[in-house]
Amino acid sequence: MSRRCELSGKAVMTGNNVSHANRKTRRRFLPNLCQVTLISDALGRQISLRVSAHALRSVEHNGGLDFFLLKASDAQLSSRVLKLKRQIEKAKIAVAA
Repeated sequence: MSRRCELSGKAVMTGNNVSHANRKTRRRFLPNLCQVTLISDALGRQISLRVSAHALRSVEHNGGLDFFLLKASDAQLSSRVLKLKRQIEKAKIAVAA
């Protein structure tokens, strides 16, 4: 399982530890990933995702998983979440018709 947020695409970054003597050694900055279960209102079921704390706050700010996914660009979403987004779009169209 990769260390990448399924909703925002946030991943591992690299940089340097810099000592007091100004020696530089490589290090990794890991994203704050959480295993969460989010509810999709359009599909009426729960979805288990591995998301960053930042993306979780964004989901809550946008009014839930469905609204977040409909606004999100496809480039930052994982393939699994892209399929979920398509299912939600189809469910919204079916309800509107």
